[in-house]
Amino acid sequence: MDDFYYHSPTKIIFGKNTQILLGKETKKYSAKILLHYGTGSIKKHGLYDEVVNSLKNENIEFIELGGVLPNPRLPKVEEGIMLCRKHNINFILAVGGGSVIDSAKAIAIGVNYDGDVWDFFGKGKNIESALPVGAVLTLSATGSETSPNSVITNEKEKRKLAIESDLIRPVFAILNPELTYTLPKNQTANGICDMMAHIFERYFTNTANVDLTDELCEATLRSIIHNSKIVMKNPKEYNARANLMLASTIAHNGILGVGREEDWASHLIEHEISAFYDIAHGAGLSIIFPAWMKYVYKVNTEKFVQYAKKVWGICMEDGEKIALEGITTTEKFFKSLGLPTRLKEMNIGNEKFELMAKHCTKKGPIGSFQKLYEKDVIEILKLAL
Repeated sequence: MDDFYYHSPTKIIFGKNTQILLGKETKKYSAKILLHYGTGSIKKHGLYDEVVNSLKNENIEFIELGGVLPNPRLPKVEEGIMLCRKHNINFILAVGGGSVIDSAKAIAIGVNYDGDVWDFFGKGKNIESALPVGAVLTLSATGSETSPNSVITNEKEKRKLAIESDLIRPVFAILNPELTYTLPKNQTANGICDMMAHIFERYFTNTANVDLTDELCEATLRSIIHNSKIVMKNPKEYNARANLMLASTIAHNGILGVGREEDWASHLIEHEISAFYDIAHGAGLSIIFPAWMKYVYKVNTEKFVQYAKKVWGICMEDGEKIALEGITTTEKFFKSLGLPTRLKEMNIGNEKFELMAKHCTKKGPIGSFQKLYEKDVIEILKLAL
C-alpha cells in the first residue's frame, strides 16, 4: 500500500425529505446565492418549488441560472461567473446531477480569478481559491456531490477536460433517494455505469497489498449490480435507490482509491468521444471500458481473475478464461441495462480515431495499469467499434 493524503470535508445529509433543510444549511454560508440547475426537470417534478420555499423561509436572496446541459458547457460557466460578479454572490447552490454540480464548481473557481476560467482546465492553472458550493442531488452517477473534480466541455476546441482540487468539494450535499424516482431508465442506467467506472479506475491497479480497498471496491460493485436490477424493474423502490445513491458517492469521494495507484485512461478516452459526439458520459463508458479491459487484461491477469470471482462469482479452472468471462459478463450486464457497448450503436465510426487519440495523449501516455500511447488508444477505439 502506498502513502496517501485524504481529505473529505463535505457534510452529507441523507434521507427522505432532506431537501427542506437546504435553506438552513445554505444560511450558514450566505444570504445571497446563485441557484444553479439544469433544463427544467426540477420544475416539472416540484423540486424547484421546494428549493425556493426553503430558501425564502431563511430570507436567502437568490439569482437563478438554469439551462445546464449534459457534458456541461464552458459558456454557461462563463455566464455564471459574470452573474456572481455582477450581484456580489459568494455561494453557489447546485440542484441537479453531476453536470450541474460540475458547472457550479467551475463557476466557483472563476469568480475571483482575473483570467479565463478555461485556464484551469486547458492550461493546468493552479486553483488557489473557490466560492463554497452546496448541492442537492437528483441523479446517482458522477459522485460530484462529494468529489474534488469538475469536468467541462469547450465546444469550440472540441475538448472535454477535468480539474481536481479539494477546494471545490461541496461544503454540503443533500441526498434524498426519492428525488431519483422520476428519472428515465436510460439516465438511471448511465448513472449506474458511471459509478461502476469510477470504481474500475481505482480497482484495476498494480499496487500490491491493498486488500482492504480491494474488498471495499468489490462490495460496492456487488451492491450496485444487485440494486440496479431492482430499480430497473421498480424505479420507486426506496432502499435500492438509497443504496445506489450512497454507492455513487462512495465510488468517487476518493476513499476507494487511498493507498493505491489509479488509472483513469478509460475516462480520458471517453471524454474525447463525448467532446466530439456529445454522447452521455455513462453511455461512452459502457462502450470504452469493456474494450479497455480486453486490451490490458494480460498486464495483470490475476487482477481480472479476482474481479471475475469476487464481483461476478465466476468459477472456472483456467485463469485466463475466468478473466475473459468477467469482461464478457460486464459487457452483458451493461447491455441488460439498455446501454451501448459498441461505438456503431451510437452511429460513431472510425473517422476521428487518430485525432481523438492525439488529443488524449497530448501530454504523454495515459493510464497506469498499462501506459497507453497514441497507437494504444487507437487500438482500444477499434475494439470498441
